[in-house]
Amino acid sequence: MSLVKKVVIVEDEKPAATHLQMLLERQGLTVLAQLDSVKNTAKWLANNPAPDLLLMDIQLGDGLSFEVFDIIKVACPVIFITAFNQYAMEAFKLNSIGYLLKPINEEELVLALEKYNQMHSVFNSDKAVVQMEDARLMMQQDYKTRFVIKVGVHLKSVAVADVLYFYSQDKATFIKTNDARSYVLDYTLEQVQALINPSHFFRICRKYLAHIDAIEDIVAFSNSRLLLQLKHLKERDAVVSREKVSEFKTWLDR
Repeated sequence: MSLVKKVVIVEDEKPAATHLQMLLERQGLTVLAQLDSVKNTAKWLANNPAPDLLLMDIQLGDGLSFEVFDIIKVACPVIFITAFNQYAMEAFKLNSIGYLLKPINEEELVLALEKYNQMHSVFNSDKAVVQMEDARLMMQQDYKTRFVIKVGVHLKSVAVADVLYFYSQDKATFIKTNDARSYVLDYTLEQVQALINPSHFFRICRKYLAHIDAIEDIVAFSNSRLLLQLKHLKERDAVVSREKVSEFKTWLDR
């Protein structure tokens, strides 16, 4: 018999949240709410009794779900949902109630719920907060802080803190630094995006992955899009698509 009865889903991708709710209801659980951001999750938890269990995507549109625990004390255990790299997850697993890798598999979900049942008798809210802080710090440390690039026959280390934006051009990826220099990077933009802190960088479009401090101006553009003026960028092609405008505004308004 499952000890879990009432759960809350924290997931900013609607199809993924709907799929997870279907799987949970198939196990006889009641989903009290689907929440899509750090802000909404903290607000809901502050105004409602704690559920038996939270299922939280790590990376949300307005930050990491760990940030919820900086805002409010959470009085229930958590199972994380993540697409982060395997090595981080292996370390993370040691101190967590459980985690599910996307796309979520029903068998893995059932195993995670069973793990919760096994741990329930020794679980308490103070322990949950301590484990969450450990996990939050570990994941923060997992973000890449430097990239090694090649300059002629030399190697150079560039700190992520010195990067204004990453961009693609002629099938190559480049770094633009604060001093207006550009360097070729041996990564794709997709790979870079998975390695750096999403609270600091936003994927504006297929071409640009920009730091928030690189944005000098934001202008309303045609078809409900936004045109961004980035530091040391002459081209007018840093455009946020209509589909990403809402996500971008949420990211700005953290």
